[in-house]
Amino acid sequence: MVAMAMVRACAPPAAAPSTRDDAASQVKRSSYSSRTARVLVLGGTGRVGGSTATALSKLRPDLSVLVGGRNREKGESFASKLGERSEFVQVDTRDARMLEEALQGVDLVVHTAGPFQRAEECTVLQAAISTKTAYIDVCDDTDYSWRAKGFHEQAKSAGVPAITTAGIYPGVSNGSGGAGPTILTTSFLLLGEDVIAYNKGKEIKLKPYSGALNIDFGKGVRKKNVYLLNLPEVRSAFKILGVPTVSARFGTSPFFWNWGMQAFANFLPVEFLRDKNKVQKLVMSVDPLVRAIDGIAGERVSMRVDLDCSNGRNTIGLFTHKKLSVSVGFATAAFALAVLEGNTQPGVWFPEEPEGITVEARKLLLERASQGTSNFVMNKPSWMVETDPKEVGLGIYV
Repeated sequence: MVAMAMVRACAPPAAAPSTRDDAASQVKRSSYSSRTARVLVLGGTGRVGGSTATALSKLRPDLSVLVGGRNREKGESFASKLGERSEFVQVDTRDARMLEEALQGVDLVVHTAGPFQRAEECTVLQAAISTKTAYIDVCDDTDYSWRAKGFHEQAKSAGVPAITTAGIYPGVSNGSGGAGPTILTTSFLLLGEDVIAYNKGKEIKLKPYSGALNIDFGKGVRKKNVYLLNLPEVRSAFKILGVPTVSARFGTSPFFWNWGMQAFANFLPVEFLRDKNKVQKLVMSVDPLVRAIDGIAGERVSMRVDLDCSNGRNTIGLFTHKKLSVSVGFATAAFALAVLEGNTQPGVWFPEEPEGITVEARKLLLERASQGTSNFVMNKPSWMVETDPKEVGLGIYV
């Protein structure tokens, strides 16, 4: 399964954000440099968590990477492959007391144990604040991310740096299919949500998996159809960055997967699509087919961000990797290392916020996140990366 995501925004030219770094962050940085940091990856035996733990071990072999999960046999087997600095920690993210015990002596917890849709509590974040443990998650649900943001003052008072939506999309997509069962569940659950977008400062509600656009993702992917989906980048770009017009779309390949998504959105009852247990049963029935098709079609991922500024300047960012299952790990690990290196102030932040990732640290974050990409560009006119740019005359392309 090839996954494509696109964020389209129209905004005034951005003012330079603050780069203030407070004393609490400095203390964290010095404490990590004096010893080997311990990172607990929750959901560590899953597709996203396992990829993150692997990437962390490659990027920073000196780290102690703890694989957190419920399946001891699977977890211990995977941890042994990561090296002598890794071990398995049995933990259930639904058990607050178990979580707090697991976080003792841990410097950073990476929460990948989704799906985040329909979750009513931010149990892991609350445990992190209680134990004064730095935190990031790969949340891809709008409601959950803003529920996490609601703990900002508590995290700030406790001196805990935390970032929500810190994966690949959302995550890298905010600042700039190898689909396992959890990612598939997330996609299906989003079909039960109205799409929230913004047009000239006004919130609008749209039908999920509608509004198809044929977008050029450049070499290796070319033009693909993408459809409206309720993704967290939209609300955070509007509320945090003040972008007045913004929407997000998603698509899959081969093309018939999009037909299936449209059929689910149009014909399955909304009550079914909002029931996590029912959706997970549906995913279990289609997952073997998805894996079989992945073996033929591959699991390339591509993201495109279009920015139209009020001063007339138009620019895009493009990120393409041949394997989603690998790319998501490096993207999440990049955020994890940025927090460990003291680039995040206490509080709960979105990736867009300079207090979440300082401006100076973003270049290194993107370098780490883009490892292995086949196409990675930032702030370029669309004609420089598209496979079929339009000539308006005299050698001028748009």
